[in-house]
Amino acid sequence: MFYLKLFFLVVRLSFLFCSLMDPRCFLRFKDPHTWGEDKDTDCIFSIYTKHGHIKNEYLTRNLDKKLTYKNIHLILSLYFALESINKDPHILPNISLLVKVECNLLDDWRMNSLSTKLGEFLPNYCCINQRRYLITLTGPIWLSSAMLGPLLYITNKPELYYGPFHPLLSKHEQFPHLYQMAPKDTSLPLSMVSLLVYFRWNWVGAIISDDDLGLEFLSELRREMQRNSVCLAFVHIIMGDKILFQKNTNIYYNEITTSSAKVVIIYGDKDSHLQLNLKLYRLSNLKRIWVTTLQWDMITHNGRLLLDSFYGTFTFLLHFYELPGLKKFIETADPSKYSNKISLAKFCWIYFNCSLTSFNSMNLKNCSIEKRMQWLFQQHFEVSVSGTGYVLYNTVYSVAHALHEMLLQEVDTLSTYSVEKLEFDSWQMVHFLKNIQFKNPVGDQVNMNQKENQYVEYDIHYSTEFLPNLGLKVKIGMFSKHLLHGQQLYISEEMIKWNIDFSQIPSSICSVPCSPGFRKSPQQGKAVCCFDCIPCPENEISNISDMDQCVKCLDDQYANPEGNHCLKKVVAFLGYEDHLGMSLACLALCFSLLTAFVLGVFLKHKDTPTVKANNRALSYVLLISLIFCFLCSLLFIGQPNMATCFMQQTIFAITFTVAASTVLAKTITVVLAFKITTPGRRMRWLLVSGGPNLIIPICTVIQLILCGIWLGTSPPFVDVDIHVERQHILIVCNKGSIIAFYCVLGYLGSIAMGSFTVAFLARDLPDTFNEAKYLTFSMLVFCSVWVTFLPVYHSTKGKAMVAVEVFCILASSAGLLLCIFAPKCFIILLRPERNTFQKFGNVHFKIENIH
Repeated sequence: MFYLKLFFLVVRLSFLFCSLMDPRCFLRFKDPHTWGEDKDTDCIFSIYTKHGHIKNEYLTRNLDKKLTYKNIHLILSLYFALESINKDPHILPNISLLVKVECNLLDDWRMNSLSTKLGEFLPNYCCINQRRYLITLTGPIWLSSAMLGPLLYITNKPELYYGPFHPLLSKHEQFPHLYQMAPKDTSLPLSMVSLLVYFRWNWVGAIISDDDLGLEFLSELRREMQRNSVCLAFVHIIMGDKILFQKNTNIYYNEITTSSAKVVIIYGDKDSHLQLNLKLYRLSNLKRIWVTTLQWDMITHNGRLLLDSFYGTFTFLLHFYELPGLKKFIETADPSKYSNKISLAKFCWIYFNCSLTSFNSMNLKNCSIEKRMQWLFQQHFEVSVSGTGYVLYNTVYSVAHALHEMLLQEVDTLSTYSVEKLEFDSWQMVHFLKNIQFKNPVGDQVNMNQKENQYVEYDIHYSTEFLPNLGLKVKIGMFSKHLLHGQQLYISEEMIKWNIDFSQIPSSICSVPCSPGFRKSPQQGKAVCCFDCIPCPENEISNISDMDQCVKCLDDQYANPEGNHCLKKVVAFLGYEDHLGMSLACLALCFSLLTAFVLGVFLKHKDTPTVKANNRALSYVLLISLIFCFLCSLLFIGQPNMATCFMQQTIFAITFTVAASTVLAKTITVVLAFKITTPGRRMRWLLVSGGPNLIIPICTVIQLILCGIWLGTSPPFVDVDIHVERQHILIVCNKGSIIAFYCVLGYLGSIAMGSFTVAFLARDLPDTFNEAKYLTFSMLVFCSVWVTFLPVYHSTKGKAMVAVEVFCILASSAGLLLCIFAPKCFIILLRPERNTFQKFGNVHFKIENIH
């Protein structure tokens, strides 16, 4: 067994030597997946110093690595920062920073060869004049930083992690001297939810890795979604356990394919089973809109994006400033400055597909230095600094400023000779790193205090893939938490090129939005984003889509038929301009004139038997009171004011009391006349003395007292009724005291019922004298009208209520006029031959003699 291992070791060393000497042997080691796949690999940078300015020495052999696009980008960003610092006379004067680069430590750890590499920059001894590493920069994969943390602590080396923030690395008891340069993503859930709200996506899915980082993000995401009425259609928590992952794969796949959610949020560790899950979705041609972070923005080995971006991917990354001069530095970088010839040939042959000359394996054809570097960064989306590269740039400057502060404190106590021999203490750097605050060359404030380093700005990129190896990635917006609510998110929609399948912004909703005029009604047992749309109740509106509750219109407004706008109510009353008001006024005037005409006829024919037999004095009083009854109805028509409201009910009550009491007096007079059989008796005296006529003033005085009490305690007043009619504000006369109103009305009704009762009892008087029958019928009409009035009056509202009362006044008054006086006028005007004493007989002369 030992000899077998020895054999393979010799073969491996032979291949390694061959690869260094002859590029034609590179094919044996060339990894076809390495160049095309834009994956993250760890890179460890160990910083050390040398006295004086050493041109390009810090880059020696640093490019002799098996790298990816992102690794090269990081390394060149680091070189740019080192070169800028070493050329700056104001920071670390006469001292140069150099770096040792080691990448792919995790791969070596998986191949059990990590211990050899660790020994190169973590020795357990230090020789004289040997380089001493002051600090180590680790990242962008957190696992490599966590793995090296305890080892670096043992060797008294501080560690700066330049990758994305990870909560495990912030545990001080496990990593006492590890500092995370990237701020915590405290605003990431809010920024993602703000994007969803902007595009009105309220029904989304989430795929989260099962670790502390993913679960903490999910908790914050749920909280922000709840605040903004966004719902999770499904949540897939990808287990780290392989058996559980395989068990749930089909369940997750069926759920995401059948869900109506077209937008999916992805968050978690890229090196977990989550990546396998997403590759499965891509193979299944599962077309979704993805919302994720920078670490998922990567290219697979076949030159395509990891996420299927046919419908687009929104990527959130920490906002950073462009570094002036970096683009030119990258495009014009010459690897020959940093490596020997053999290494340069190997680097270009592997990464730029350069051909070799037949006579010299170290010379390259069709592969100029400038074209190589330009081609390198034209293959990828970014040419400028990346988010991780910007953090690494700030990390290098943090080291430089910490060393500069150490230098300023110590240089005054040292001689010139001592300065040249100055050695920085790695352990002392911990104190300076904790308190470092500075502005980098682009003016961005860098703060090493993690409690104050709360980054609140994100850049939003949109990626879409039209064809394999043909895509588009642009910055479309930005999120800044420190701005006012509603202004935190900025999106430039013209920069977004949606897929041709979408004629407009794609939707990801559970229910169709409720249009104005409707409100949402949650579906029982489902999320709040799933709802039915029901119309707004009466006089309530919703003027925007998806309102939870309709808004009630103001009291002086009403909702339009569509239920999306409040209209101003119109002031209304029973006026003369209305057809109904004009008709009732005309009727009142006509009946008043007719009554006046009848009164004139009676005055002209006052000495005729018909007028005398009808008790002309009471007839005059009744006709005059009827004229006022007809005219008082005009007080109810027109815009109410204080005077009309004051007089409406009182004049109506008094005039009708006079009319009803007059009818009662006439009825009693007729009854007494026919009951007199013996002259000289008391009943005859009562009739001769005009006793029945006293009923009129007595009844009227009682009504006046009732009206006086009403007006003195709670009189009628002008009121506004906004609830009766939907589109109108009614100006009405409020009766004040309802009890007083019904007392007045009840008293009037009792007089009418008394008149009707007496007239009904006298209905059997001789037919040749029809006065009792006419009085009976007139009071029957009068009482029928007002008995009908009560239920109709209470069942109507607004102008109709006023019109009902006016109509009852006119109808009851007209009933008295026509039933009592029409027969008399017919005899007087059309049958004068019947208007003689001989036609009435003896009993009629009895009444005449009494008068």
